[in-house]
Amino acid sequence: MEYIALGRSNLLVSRVGFGAMSLNEIDSEEDAAVLIHKAYDAGINFFDISHSIPESEKRLGACLSGIRQHIILATKSDASTKKELLQDLDESLYALQSDYVDLFQYDFSNDTPMDFKEIKNVFELMRERGKVKHFGFATQNLELAEEILKNDFFEIIQFPFNVLTNSDVLDLVKLCQKKDVGFIAMKPLYGGLVQNIPLAEGFFHQYENVVPLWGVRTVEELNQILYFNSNPPVIDDKFKEEVDKVRLFFS
Repeated sequence: MEYIALGRSNLLVSRVGFGAMSLNEIDSEEDAAVLIHKAYDAGINFFDISHSIPESEKRLGACLSGIRQHIILATKSDASTKKELLQDLDESLYALQSDYVDLFQYDFSNDTPMDFKEIKNVFELMRERGKVKHFGFATQNLELAEEILKNDFFEIIQFPFNVLTNSDVLDLVKLCQKKDVGFIAMKPLYGGLVQNIPLAEGFFHQYENVVPLWGVRTVEELNQILYFNSNPPVIDDKFKEEVDKVRLFFS
């Protein structure tokens, strides 16, 4: 497994990120634990979740027994007030069975997000209390992402990026690299539209500062992602032709 730094943070994460949002869809806690520990044994050390799905947070926490100190754990909240944001963090920590998270992200998916200055003040308070080590934000709004990046507070961004995204998003990736901001790619398969995992993996291997966050539900899916992460296709003219075909098909 290859490991890369998330921007200027000191978080050294596996090139394969584990998106745990769908753990609540797995049949049992035992099956979820098998999946999490198989990922960990394969070298995956970065697990991302959201407080918006408490059952998945709870399951992830139960699965991390014995390995918590060896992994990088991230969660997020879209709270509208300071009180709600602090409460979300405490509830996440309880569910995750951890005293802290390595990365806490503000999710700008809420129709009434908090003011940026207030988010910053609350995050600083979280750090002072020892509950959060690093901060980031998640959004699917390109203009908002560009605006937030003008401020140097956030160390990491989570944004949709995959083989189907346009050149504007690629410019965002380059901007993050220039500003030394870590880039977590949500929706690496565009919500399931992209079926070609080798093509998707090859696409991400072109970008040294990007960590794709794979939403894994089964051991079979995990094995396929791990294989093509270790054996990505060669980035040649044929590969680029295949990328162009996929983009043309979905355009």
